[in-house]
Amino acid sequence: MRYLILFGLLMYILAGCSSPSAPDESKEKKVVAAVVITPRNTAITQNNAYNYLFLDSAALADFIVKYQLNDTVANQMRSFYNARNYEFAWVDSSGLTEEAAAFRSLFNYSKDTSGDKPLNAKLDRLLEEDSMHVKATDPDMIKTELMLTWRLVRYFRKMDGDFSKLENMVPMRKYGIMEMTDSMLQADDKLYPVVAAMKPALQKYRDIVKKGGWPMVDTSNKHLKKGQSSPEIIGIKNRLALTGELSQNDSTKEFTEELETAVNRFRNEHGYTENGIINDTVIHAMNIPAKDRLQQLLINMQRMKWMPASPEGKLILVNIPAFMLHVTNNGNKVFDMPIVVGKEGHSTTMFYGQLNQVVFSPYWNIPRSIVRKEILPAISRNPNYLARKNMEVTGHVNGLPVIRQRPGAKNALGRVKFLFPNSFNIYFHDTPEKRLFSRDNRAYSHGCIRLKDPVTMARFILEDSPEWTDEKIDAAMNAGKQRYVAVKHPVPVIITYFTAWVDDDGTLHMVPDVYGHDAIMKQKMF
Repeated sequence: MRYLILFGLLMYILAGCSSPSAPDESKEKKVVAAVVITPRNTAITQNNAYNYLFLDSAALADFIVKYQLNDTVANQMRSFYNARNYEFAWVDSSGLTEEAAAFRSLFNYSKDTSGDKPLNAKLDRLLEEDSMHVKATDPDMIKTELMLTWRLVRYFRKMDGDFSKLENMVPMRKYGIMEMTDSMLQADDKLYPVVAAMKPALQKYRDIVKKGGWPMVDTSNKHLKKGQSSPEIIGIKNRLALTGELSQNDSTKEFTEELETAVNRFRNEHGYTENGIINDTVIHAMNIPAKDRLQQLLINMQRMKWMPASPEGKLILVNIPAFMLHVTNNGNKVFDMPIVVGKEGHSTTMFYGQLNQVVFSPYWNIPRSIVRKEILPAISRNPNYLARKNMEVTGHVNGLPVIRQRPGAKNALGRVKFLFPNSFNIYFHDTPEKRLFSRDNRAYSHGCIRLKDPVTMARFILEDSPEWTDEKIDAAMNAGKQRYVAVKHPVPVIITYFTAWVDDDGTLHMVPDVYGHDAIMKQKMF
């Protein structure tokens, strides 16, 4: 399956359309100024395009007629595609793009999705595809492409009204790294306020790259800690001084207390436990070229263009590569929480949802794929497997047993789960496997998201229901009998993917690309 600046970023998921009814444009804001149509940019070709698929201009003309678009909307769509020489914006040869995912989530968060349910349903179906081979002539994908652009125009009319950034929301062509960096540094902060916080870091890494980057750290000694002395330490100190973790000049080969502090800063900024040790993982992170780090910043700043500048009310934000969940209220931090996400092959999908139910002492209704691939082989090896795991068969569908795990200490969902209805059967839940939270890489689940502290989450979700005291929550979590509780005020959930961001203290974080999404973006952007 394809495919947080923390606390305030939101995110993306994938899109397409069946046979939607025309949205009611009478409710949109009136645009007084006439649309100035951008001339067709024929300099964009398959050799330099961000996306290799190109649309026949006649398809747009037919779409405008079919849906009887008014002149303003029609001209905005013409201008959008002229700027990109009719290069597809939302669909590429392998399916929906990151931008389609980002826009879908942003649009749904705007709480104005009237008339777009068929489109969202199609997007969900496309997201579930493990692999696709799309041709530019596919009428279904052309329709998906144009419906999303129509949605983008309507979104700006209703929510933003500033059309100066409309055409630049989706990248059009590849750029040289420095050209793109300079363009991003010069971008109007009012247009992209979320991206603005990243500019100091971008400027810093731009200057480092222009000066030649940093030298590779010697890897002959892959385990260093405070109190040791080694020639390799000199290079490590120089490396950390370049990026600012080590503030003072020190050309000695002693692993000092100051170096330990700098190493812990580096480890924290790159997603590793602060144990003060320089090992092969840390050395590898140090030796990623400055040019690659600059690209990583640009990729994530492009993603941030789709983030709402000021989220309102409660929000739960998941950043998959950081293995962290962030809870805010009106943009202010409430708490953070370590999480476990899906392992490769069971990647946690990125999307927007509304957390509206808490389930205490839950059954685990085991997905058919897990029953087929894991449970049945286990039963063949050990006939007592189901009894040992406190599981039961509740029926059969197409020859495959329907299996669930009873509530209790052995239940894989722990003592509580939190539901935000979606097409991907993803939810938050407790887990009996607490040991996983001590690891740096926490991609181990089948796709759902395991919480380190589900009690804190339950208190937060149910705080508008005073009858749910701490004692009552504890009792329900340990009752051994499943109980559903409706959430009085559902809480938005955004599951997203940022490998670089700046936190509230202005610290830059750059973590590994756990699902390989950055690698895909790098090929398209540069």
